[in-house]
Formats: sequence, C-alpha cells, structure tokens
Amino acid sequence: MGIASYYAQKFHGRKTASGEVFDNTAMTAAHNTLPLGTFIKVTNVRNNRWVIVKVTDRLHAANRRIVDLTQAAAKKLGYIHWGLTRVKVEVVSREFVNSVPLWDVAVN
Repeated sequence: MGIASYYAQKFHGRKTASGEVFDNTAMTAAHNTLPLGTFIKVTNVRNNRWVIVKVTDRLHAANRRIVDLTQAAAKKLGYIHWGLTRVKVEVVSREFVNSVPLWDVAVN
C-alpha cells in the first residue's frame, strides 16, 4: 500500500528508463524497485477501481510515492482531480493480463 500520483503532461513524448517513448494516454507506470517490463495491478483503495499497467520508468529517487501512473490510468482509477490517491500494487503475470478481457484491463 502507498500513494500514487500521475505524470505531468510535460513528460509526454520523452524517453522513459526502459527506452520507450512516454505516452500519457497509454497504460504505463513508474516504479522504483520492480523490474522494467513488469505488469502490475494498481487498485485505488478509495473506490476499488483497478488498472493493469506496465512498468516502463523510474520515479525520482527522492520521491516517496509507490507508483506514478499515466494520466489515462489516473482517470480510470478516478483520482485525476485529486492528484494523489492511496493504492494497492500487485505484480501480475502475463498470463493474467492475457486472461482479462480487453475492456477489463483498463478498469473493473
């Protein structure tokens, strides 16, 4: 459990730690300890909405948040207007990601 934030628009189009170009409309995240490429299920504990995102970047070393999401993921989790929310982060397998219908990958 921890606090999630989301990327500012100024990062859109910049390279991430994984080498991918950051897209604020994609379902990706920054996390400091999980391997790049890891899929995680992020659940907003305030409303139980969840998303599956891929870790493609790192947070600033001084950042105490657990995860930084794209604006698209923050909207789906329902905290875009607050800026921060309390979340639960779980590593999920590629098999889990593939087993969830496409419309459920964003939010359930």
